[in-house]
Amino acid sequence: MKNIEDKLNQIQENPQNVRFRDLCEICDYYFGPPRIQKGSHRVYKMPWTGDPRVNIQNQKGMTKTYQVRQVLKAIEKMEIKNDINR
Repeated sequence: MKNIEDKLNQIQENPQNVRFRDLCEICDYYFGPPRIQKGSHRVYKMPWTGDPRVNIQNQKGMTKTYQVRQVLKAIEKMEIKNDINR
């Protein structure tokens, strides 16, 4: 788990040049296994309505910056929701 926290802190500081493998590990930890894993895409289902998915894409071993930001936003939303439910 410490490794996941370190990686998450690192991409929060700099969402550019994030390795696809690292983002997959973070997404698997927070969202569970991908709902769809096809080709270079992995789609994760979110537990809320509206935009209930996060899609990340492998582009030569790296991820797109906007997708990293979407993952960070989804994790933040989950953490806020979990704090409210406590």
